[in-house]
Amino acid sequence: EVQLVESGGGLVQAGGSLRLSCAASGFTYNDYAIGWFRQAPGKEREEISCISSSDGSTYYVDSVKGRFTISRDNAKNTVYLQMNSLKRGDTAVYYCAVDRTFGARCPVSGPTDWGQGNQVTVSS
Repeated sequence: EVQLVESGGGLVQAGGSLRLSCAASGFTYNDYAIGWFRQAPGKEREEISCISSSDGSTYYVDSVKGRFTISRDNAKNTVYLQMNSLKRGDTAVYYCAVDRTFGARCPVSGPTDWGQGNQVTVSS
């Protein structure tokens, strides 16, 4: 069974930091890019970051560039999203996802599997 289990969300003040983790199991983790998505209330889900499987190349949406850092620990089958200088606009439910059909490279354009979602709330 494919599983993506997220952890690390919560409530933080603006300017603070959080680190999200996405632990993967049930598939050959090293063969696939992993993406982080978020969905804010009333908005569409968007991919904000991704890390490829082949060369570790990364993708960031403009709104998080310079503040968020994605990384992966292949020994632990885990992808991390370090979020610094958080803003109220970062408040959302965050998901990790994988595309096990075509998905070695970024972006993860057609996710086949999703994590359960993790709430991040940034207060002023």
